[in-house]
Amino acid sequence: MRLRHLFAVPLLGLLAAACTPTVQLAVPDEPININLNVKIQHEVYVRVDEALDDIIDKDSGLF
Repeated sequence: MRLRHLFAVPLLGLLAAACTPTVQLAVPDEPININLNVKIQHEVYVRVDEALDDIIDKDSGLF
């Protein structure tokens, strides 16, 4: 009976050591490419007061 325990303890230790998980990190051979197709579109609305519209006229020479 003791002989079984004598062999069972190291055998269980070896089995437990064989089941330990391993983590491996590997660098990819090619660089990582991220393609972003972004379309940015904006519209700006300018409202001019009627009094300012007379001041900022095409004929005023301001612009």
